Amino acid sequence: MRYASRVHALGGAEAAAWDIHNEAVARKARGEDIILLSVGDPDFATPAPIVAVAKASLDRGHTHYADVTGEPALRAAIAAHHARLSGQVVSPDQVVVLAGAQCALFAACQCLLEPGDAILVPEPMYVTYPATVAAAGARLVRVPLDPERGFHLDLDRLEEFVGPDVRAILINSPHNPTGAAMTRAELERLAELCRRHDLWLISDEVYATLLYEGEHVSPASLPGMAERTVTVSSLSKSHAMTGWRVGWLIGPRELAVHAGHLALCMLYGSPGFIQEAATAALSSELAEVVAMRERYRRRRDAVCRRLAGLPGLACTRPKGGMFVMLDVRRTGLDADTFARELLASEGVSVLAGDAFGGAAAGHVRLSLTAADERLAEACNRIGRFAFRLSARNGARAPASAAPAAEEPAL
Repeated sequence: MRYASRVHALGGAEAAAWDIHNEAVARKARGEDIILLSVGDPDFATPAPIVAVAKASLDRGHTHYADVTGEPALRAAIAAHHARLSGQVVSPDQVVVLAGAQCALFAACQCLLEPGDAILVPEPMYVTYPATVAAAGARLVRVPLDPERGFHLDLDRLEEFVGPDVRAILINSPHNPTGAAMTRAELERLAELCRRHDLWLISDEVYATLLYEGEHVSPASLPGMAERTVTVSSLSKSHAMTGWRVGWLIGPRELAVHAGHLALCMLYGSPGFIQEAATAALSSELAEVVAMRERYRRRRDAVCRRLAGLPGLACTRPKGGMFVMLDVRRTGLDADTFARELLASEGVSVLAGDAFGGAAAGHVRLSLTAADERLAEACNRIGRFAFRLSARNGARAPASAAPAAEEPAL
Protein backbone atom coordinates (compact mmCIF):
# COMPACT_ATOMS: atom_id res chain seq x y z
CA MET A 1 0.00 0.00 0.00
CA ARG A 2 1.12 3.57 -0.71
CA TYR A 3 1.74 6.15 2.03
CA ALA A 4 1.76 9.92 1.80
CA SER A 5 5.12 11.30 0.71
CA ARG A 6 5.28 13.50 3.82
CA VAL A 7 5.82 10.51 6.12
CA HIS A 8 9.45 10.32 5.06
CA ALA A 9 10.05 13.77 6.53
CA LEU A 10 8.61 12.73 9.90
CA GLY A 11 11.54 10.47 10.76
CA GLY A 12 15.16 10.71 9.75
CA ALA A 13 18.24 11.66 11.75
CA GLU A 14 16.30 13.70 14.30
CA ALA A 15 14.01 10.78 15.20
CA ALA A 16 17.05 8.50 15.38
CA ALA A 17 18.55 10.83 17.99
CA TRP A 18 16.66 8.95 20.65
CA ASP A 19 18.26 5.59 19.82
CA ILE A 20 20.99 5.96 22.43
CA HIS A 21 18.43 7.09 25.03
CA ASN A 22 16.21 4.11 24.26
CA GLU A 23 19.19 1.79 24.60
CA ALA A 24 20.02 3.33 27.99
CA VAL A 25 16.42 2.97 29.16
CA ALA A 26 16.39 -0.70 28.13
CA ARG A 27 19.65 -1.36 29.98
CA LYS A 28 18.34 0.38 33.09
CA ALA A 29 15.17 -1.72 32.93
CA ARG A 30 17.39 -4.82 32.98
CA GLY A 31 18.82 -3.66 36.30
CA GLU A 32 22.06 -2.05 35.11
CA ASP A 33 23.42 1.02 36.90
CA ILE A 34 22.63 3.58 34.21
CA ILE A 35 22.44 7.35 34.75
CA LEU A 36 20.00 8.91 32.27
CA LEU A 37 21.08 12.40 31.22
CA SER A 38 19.62 12.10 27.73
CA VAL A 39 16.10 13.45 28.22
CA GLY A 40 14.64 16.65 29.68
CA ASP A 41 12.07 15.08 31.98
CA PRO A 42 12.25 16.70 35.44
CA ASP A 43 13.13 14.32 38.25
CA PHE A 44 10.84 16.27 40.59
CA ALA A 45 7.27 15.26 41.34
CA THR A 46 4.47 17.54 40.18
CA PRO A 47 3.74 19.83 43.16
CA ALA A 48 1.22 18.23 45.53
CA PRO A 49 -1.31 21.11 45.43
CA ILE A 50 -1.66 20.65 41.65
CA VAL A 51 -2.18 16.92 42.00
CA ALA A 52 -4.76 17.50 44.74
CA VAL A 53 -6.81 19.75 42.46
CA ALA A 54 -6.78 17.11 39.71
CA LYS A 55 -7.91 14.41 42.15
CA ALA A 56 -10.71 16.59 43.48
CA SER A 57 -11.82 17.39 39.94
CA LEU A 58 -11.93 13.67 39.10
CA ASP A 59 -13.96 13.02 42.23
CA ARG A 60 -16.46 15.64 41.07
CA GLY A 61 -16.81 13.79 37.77
CA HIS A 62 -15.03 16.35 35.60
CA THR A 63 -14.28 13.68 33.00
CA HIS A 64 -16.47 14.76 30.09
CA TYR A 65 -15.83 17.09 27.16
CA ALA A 66 -14.24 20.40 28.07
CA ASP A 67 -13.95 23.62 26.06
CA VAL A 68 -12.02 22.72 22.89
CA THR A 69 -9.83 25.84 23.02
CA GLY A 70 -9.40 25.68 26.80
CA GLU A 71 -11.70 26.35 29.74
CA PRO A 72 -12.25 30.10 30.26
CA ALA A 73 -10.59 30.01 33.69
CA LEU A 74 -7.45 28.37 32.30
CA ARG A 75 -7.19 30.72 29.33
CA ALA A 76 -7.54 33.66 31.72
CA ALA A 77 -4.84 32.19 33.98
CA ILE A 78 -2.49 31.69 31.01
CA ALA A 79 -3.11 35.27 29.82
CA ALA A 80 -2.34 36.61 33.31
CA HIS A 81 0.79 34.43 33.59
CA HIS A 82 2.02 35.64 30.21
CA ALA A 83 1.44 39.27 31.23
CA ARG A 84 3.43 38.81 34.45
CA LEU A 85 6.29 37.13 32.61
CA SER A 86 6.48 39.34 29.52
CA GLY A 87 4.70 42.59 30.28
CA GLN A 88 2.45 42.02 27.27
CA VAL A 89 -1.22 42.23 28.17
CA VAL A 90 -3.28 39.70 26.20
CA SER A 91 -6.92 38.68 26.25
CA PRO A 92 -8.00 35.11 27.05
CA ASP A 93 -9.47 34.88 23.56
CA GLN A 94 -5.92 35.13 22.19
CA VAL A 95 -5.02 31.88 24.02
CA VAL A 96 -5.57 28.33 22.75
CA VAL A 97 -4.84 25.41 25.09
CA LEU A 98 -3.23 22.40 23.41
CA ALA A 99 -1.55 19.13 24.36
CA GLY A 100 1.85 20.53 25.27
CA ALA A 101 4.10 23.08 23.60
CA GLN A 102 4.92 20.55 20.87
CA CYS A 103 1.26 20.40 19.85
CA ALA A 104 1.05 24.19 20.03
CA LEU A 105 4.06 24.51 17.74
CA PHE A 106 2.48 22.01 15.33
CA ALA A 107 -0.74 24.05 15.30
CA ALA A 108 1.14 27.29 14.68
CA CYS A 109 2.98 25.81 11.69
CA GLN A 110 -0.25 24.40 10.26
CA CYS A 111 -1.97 27.79 10.53
CA LEU A 112 0.89 29.98 9.28
CA LEU A 113 2.84 28.02 6.66
CA GLU A 114 1.82 27.10 3.12
CA PRO A 115 3.40 24.20 1.19
CA GLY A 116 6.51 25.65 -0.39
CA ASP A 117 6.99 28.37 2.24
CA ALA A 118 10.33 28.59 4.01
CA ILE A 119 10.88 29.14 7.72
CA LEU A 120 14.25 30.16 9.19
CA VAL A 121 15.31 28.21 12.27
CA PRO A 122 18.58 28.68 14.20
CA GLU A 123 20.57 25.45 14.41
CA PRO A 124 21.16 23.54 16.66
CA MET A 125 17.44 23.17 17.27
CA TYR A 126 15.10 20.90 19.21
CA VAL A 127 14.87 17.58 17.38
CA THR A 128 11.13 17.73 16.61
CA TYR A 129 11.27 21.03 14.73
CA PRO A 130 12.14 19.60 11.28
CA ALA A 131 9.27 17.09 11.26
CA THR A 132 6.83 19.69 12.60
CA VAL A 133 7.69 22.05 9.76
CA ALA A 134 7.65 19.24 7.19
CA ALA A 135 4.15 18.22 8.29
CA ALA A 136 2.97 21.65 7.16
CA GLY A 137 4.60 21.13 3.76
CA ALA A 138 7.08 23.94 4.43
CA ARG A 139 10.84 24.04 3.99
CA LEU A 140 13.04 24.45 7.04
CA VAL A 141 16.10 26.64 6.44
CA ARG A 142 18.87 26.10 8.98
CA VAL A 143 20.74 29.17 10.23
CA PRO A 144 23.87 27.91 12.02
CA LEU A 145 24.70 29.18 15.49
CA ASP A 146 28.42 29.55 16.18
CA PRO A 147 29.70 27.75 19.32
CA GLU A 148 32.44 30.38 19.54
CA ARG A 149 29.73 33.04 19.99
CA GLY A 150 28.17 31.05 22.83
CA PHE A 151 25.53 29.84 20.35
CA HIS A 152 24.09 33.34 20.02
CA LEU A 153 22.32 34.23 16.80
CA ASP A 154 24.23 36.39 14.30
CA LEU A 155 21.47 38.74 13.13
CA ASP A 156 23.45 39.94 10.10
CA ARG A 157 23.90 36.36 8.96
CA LEU A 158 20.24 35.58 9.63
CA GLU A 159 19.13 38.35 7.29
CA GLU A 160 21.24 36.85 4.50
CA PHE A 161 18.88 33.86 4.55
CA VAL A 162 15.74 35.95 4.05
CA GLY A 163 14.33 35.42 0.57
CA PRO A 164 11.00 35.85 -1.20
CA ASP A 165 9.73 32.44 -0.06
CA VAL A 166 10.54 33.00 3.64
CA ARG A 167 7.35 33.42 5.62
CA ALA A 168 8.45 32.99 9.23
CA ILE A 169 11.26 32.65 11.76
CA LEU A 170 11.21 30.20 14.67
CA ILE A 171 13.27 30.94 17.77
CA ASN A 172 13.68 29.25 21.14
CA SER A 173 14.99 31.25 24.12
CA PRO A 174 16.25 30.08 26.54
CA HIS A 175 17.49 27.61 23.99
CA ASN A 176 17.35 23.84 23.88
CA PRO A 177 19.93 22.31 23.61
CA THR A 178 22.52 25.04 24.34
CA GLY A 179 20.93 27.07 27.15
CA ALA A 180 21.75 30.36 25.38
CA ALA A 181 19.30 33.21 25.99
CA MET A 182 18.70 36.03 23.53
CA THR A 183 19.28 39.53 24.88
CA ARG A 184 16.86 42.42 24.57
CA ALA A 185 19.13 44.06 21.99
CA GLU A 186 19.22 40.88 19.89
CA LEU A 187 15.45 40.50 20.03
CA GLU A 188 14.91 44.16 19.13
CA ARG A 189 17.04 43.66 16.02
CA LEU A 190 15.16 40.47 15.21
CA ALA A 191 11.85 42.29 15.61
CA GLU A 192 12.98 45.03 13.26
CA LEU A 193 13.94 42.41 10.67
CA CYS A 194 10.53 40.72 10.98
CA ARG A 195 8.69 44.02 10.55
CA ARG A 196 10.80 45.09 7.59
CA HIS A 197 10.35 41.78 5.74
CA ASP A 198 6.75 41.21 6.92
CA LEU A 199 7.54 37.89 8.60
CA TRP A 200 5.79 35.85 11.27
CA LEU A 201 7.82 35.04 14.37
CA ILE A 202 7.16 31.85 16.34
CA SER A 203 8.70 32.14 19.80
CA ASP A 204 9.15 28.91 21.77
CA GLU A 205 9.38 30.09 25.39
CA VAL A 206 9.05 26.79 27.24
CA TYR A 207 12.13 27.58 29.35
CA ALA A 208 11.29 31.24 30.04
CA THR A 209 10.84 30.67 33.77
CA LEU A 210 14.15 28.77 33.96
CA LEU A 211 16.37 31.76 33.18
CA TYR A 212 19.26 32.20 35.61
CA GLU A 213 20.93 35.38 34.36
CA GLY A 214 19.52 38.43 32.63
CA GLU A 215 15.90 39.20 31.79
CA HIS A 216 13.39 37.23 29.80
CA VAL A 217 12.11 39.30 26.87
CA SER A 218 9.11 37.99 25.00
CA PRO A 219 9.33 39.32 21.42
CA ALA A 220 5.54 39.74 21.26
CA SER A 221 5.91 42.56 23.80
CA LEU A 222 8.13 44.62 21.48
CA PRO A 223 6.68 47.43 19.30
CA GLY A 224 4.83 46.19 16.22
CA MET A 225 5.30 42.51 17.10
CA ALA A 226 2.05 41.48 18.80
CA GLU A 227 0.26 41.12 15.46
CA ARG A 228 3.01 38.94 13.93
CA THR A 229 4.21 36.82 16.89
CA VAL A 230 3.02 33.44 18.13
CA THR A 231 4.21 32.59 21.64
CA VAL A 232 4.35 28.88 22.50
CA SER A 233 4.80 27.56 26.04
CA SER A 234 3.71 24.93 28.55
CA LEU A 235 3.83 23.74 32.16
CA SER A 236 5.99 20.71 31.35
CA LYS A 237 9.35 22.04 32.50
CA SER A 238 8.42 24.85 34.90
CA HIS A 239 6.02 22.72 36.99
CA ALA A 240 7.39 19.19 36.36
CA MET A 241 4.24 18.32 34.39
CA THR A 242 5.64 16.68 31.25
CA GLY A 243 3.12 13.84 31.34
CA TRP A 244 0.10 16.11 31.84
CA ARG A 245 0.43 17.51 28.30
CA VAL A 246 -0.62 21.09 29.00
CA GLY A 247 0.61 23.73 26.56
CA TRP A 248 -0.69 26.75 24.71
CA LEU A 249 -0.16 29.27 21.99
CA ILE A 250 -0.81 33.00 22.26
CA GLY A 251 -1.20 35.18 19.20
CA PRO A 252 -3.53 37.48 17.28
CA ARG A 253 -7.24 36.77 17.77
CA GLU A 254 -7.66 35.57 14.19
CA LEU A 255 -4.89 33.02 14.65
CA ALA A 256 -6.58 31.79 17.84
CA VAL A 257 -9.77 31.20 15.84
CA HIS A 258 -7.91 29.17 13.22
CA ALA A 259 -5.98 27.21 15.86
CA GLY A 260 -9.27 26.52 17.61
CA HIS A 261 -10.68 25.02 14.43
CA LEU A 262 -7.60 22.82 14.14
CA ALA A 263 -7.95 21.75 17.79
CA LEU A 264 -11.56 20.81 17.10
CA CYS A 265 -10.59 18.25 14.48
CA MET A 266 -7.30 17.16 16.07
CA LEU A 267 -7.83 16.99 19.85
CA TYR A 268 -11.34 18.01 20.76
CA GLY A 269 -9.99 19.62 23.90
CA SER A 270 -7.83 18.66 26.87
CA PRO A 271 -9.36 16.72 29.78
CA GLY A 272 -11.27 18.97 32.16
CA PHE A 273 -9.60 17.69 35.33
CA ILE A 274 -6.18 18.44 33.83
CA GLN A 275 -7.31 21.94 32.86
CA GLU A 276 -8.47 22.56 36.43
CA ALA A 277 -5.10 21.45 37.76
CA ALA A 278 -3.30 23.65 35.23
CA THR A 279 -5.42 26.62 36.29
CA ALA A 280 -4.37 26.05 39.89
CA ALA A 281 -0.72 25.74 38.83
CA LEU A 282 -0.78 29.16 37.17
CA SER A 283 -2.95 30.94 39.71
CA SER A 284 -0.69 30.68 42.75
CA GLU A 285 2.98 31.11 43.62
CA LEU A 286 3.98 27.57 44.55
CA ALA A 287 7.04 27.16 46.76
CA GLU A 288 7.85 23.88 45.01
CA VAL A 289 8.15 25.62 41.64
CA VAL A 290 10.51 28.26 43.04
CA ALA A 291 12.58 25.52 44.71
CA MET A 292 12.83 23.52 41.45
CA ARG A 293 14.17 26.52 39.59
CA GLU A 294 16.78 27.18 42.27
CA ARG A 295 17.81 23.52 42.28
CA TYR A 296 18.36 23.56 38.51
CA ARG A 297 20.51 26.68 38.86
CA ARG A 298 22.63 25.04 41.56
CA ARG A 299 22.97 21.89 39.48
CA ARG A 300 24.08 23.91 36.48
CA ASP A 301 26.75 25.65 38.53
CA ALA A 302 27.98 22.43 40.12
CA VAL A 303 28.10 20.41 36.90
CA CYS A 304 29.95 23.14 35.00
CA ARG A 305 32.41 23.48 37.90
CA ARG A 306 33.02 19.75 38.11
CA LEU A 307 33.54 19.29 34.36
CA ALA A 308 35.83 22.31 33.96
CA GLY A 309 39.45 21.46 33.22
CA LEU A 310 38.88 17.85 32.22
CA PRO A 311 41.16 16.82 29.34
CA GLY A 312 39.60 17.22 25.93
CA LEU A 313 36.35 18.72 27.25
CA ALA A 314 34.94 22.24 27.43
CA CYS A 315 31.67 23.10 29.14
CA THR A 316 29.33 25.78 27.77
CA ARG A 317 27.66 27.42 30.78
CA PRO A 318 23.96 27.84 29.96
CA LYS A 319 22.03 31.00 30.84
CA GLY A 320 18.80 29.05 31.24
CA GLY A 321 17.00 25.77 30.74
CA MET A 322 17.90 22.34 32.08
CA PHE A 323 20.75 21.24 29.82
CA VAL A 324 24.52 21.66 29.54
CA MET A 325 26.41 21.41 26.26
CA LEU A 326 29.80 19.70 26.48
CA ASP A 327 32.33 20.30 23.71
CA VAL A 328 34.13 17.00 23.06
CA ARG A 329 35.97 17.92 19.86
CA ARG A 330 39.43 17.82 21.45
CA THR A 331 38.96 14.20 22.56
CA GLY A 332 39.42 13.02 18.98
CA LEU A 333 35.96 11.43 18.95
CA ASP A 334 32.89 12.63 17.14
CA ALA A 335 29.89 13.30 19.38
CA ASP A 336 28.01 10.10 18.54
CA THR A 337 31.04 7.91 19.23
CA PHE A 338 31.75 9.80 22.45
CA ALA A 339 28.15 9.29 23.62
CA ARG A 340 28.11 5.60 22.72
CA GLU A 341 31.48 4.85 24.34
CA LEU A 342 30.48 6.80 27.45
CA LEU A 343 27.30 4.72 27.78
CA ALA A 344 29.14 1.47 27.09
CA SER A 345 31.99 2.05 29.52
CA GLU A 346 30.50 4.24 32.23
CA GLY A 347 26.74 3.79 32.03
CA VAL A 348 25.96 7.49 31.44
CA SER A 349 23.61 8.39 28.59
CA VAL A 350 23.84 11.76 26.85
CA LEU A 351 22.62 12.92 23.43
CA ALA A 352 24.99 13.62 20.56
CA GLY A 353 24.74 17.24 19.47
CA ASP A 354 24.64 16.29 15.80
CA ALA A 355 21.02 15.24 16.32
CA PHE A 356 20.17 18.90 16.91
CA GLY A 357 21.88 19.96 13.69
CA GLY A 358 25.34 20.21 12.20
CA ALA A 359 26.15 23.39 14.11
CA ALA A 360 26.28 21.28 17.29
CA ALA A 361 28.62 18.67 15.85
CA GLY A 362 31.32 17.77 18.34
CA HIS A 363 29.10 18.50 21.33
CA VAL A 364 26.94 16.33 23.59
CA ARG A 365 23.94 17.45 25.63
CA LEU A 366 23.64 16.58 29.31
CA SER A 367 20.36 16.95 31.16
CA LEU A 368 20.22 18.38 34.68
CA THR A 369 17.13 16.32 35.44
CA ALA A 370 18.69 13.75 37.74
CA ALA A 371 19.00 13.73 41.52
CA ASP A 372 21.98 15.68 42.85
CA GLU A 373 23.89 12.58 43.95
CA ARG A 374 23.34 10.92 40.57
CA LEU A 375 24.55 14.03 38.75
CA ALA A 376 27.65 14.05 40.95
CA GLU A 377 28.28 10.39 40.13
CA ALA A 378 27.73 11.09 36.43
CA CYS A 379 30.38 13.81 36.56
CA ASN A 380 32.77 11.36 38.25
CA ARG A 381 32.18 8.83 35.46
CA ILE A 382 32.58 11.42 32.71
CA GLY A 383 35.84 12.47 34.36
CA ARG A 384 37.16 8.92 34.40
CA PHE A 385 36.18 8.50 30.76
CA ALA A 386 37.88 11.77 29.79
CA PHE A 387 41.15 10.78 31.47
CA ARG A 388 41.09 7.36 29.81
CA LEU A 389 40.59 9.02 26.43
CA SER A 390 43.45 11.38 27.19
CA ALA A 391 45.75 8.49 28.04
CA ARG A 392 44.59 6.57 24.97
CA ASN A 393 45.37 9.56 22.77
CA GLY A 394 48.71 10.17 24.42
CA ALA A 395 47.61 13.68 25.37
CA ARG A 396 48.73 15.39 28.54
CA ALA A 397 45.97 16.67 30.79
CA PRO A 398 46.18 20.32 31.89
CA ALA A 399 48.23 20.70 35.05
CA SER A 400 45.24 22.19 36.84
CA ALA A 401 42.93 19.35 35.89
CA ALA A 402 41.87 16.86 38.52
CA PRO A 403 39.59 13.89 38.11
CA ALA A 404 35.97 14.82 38.55
CA ALA A 405 35.84 12.38 41.48
CA GLU A 406 38.05 14.78 43.46
CA GLU A 407 35.74 17.75 42.91
CA PRO A 408 33.34 18.81 45.68
CA ALA A 409 29.91 17.25 45.76
CA LEU A 410 26.90 18.94 44.17
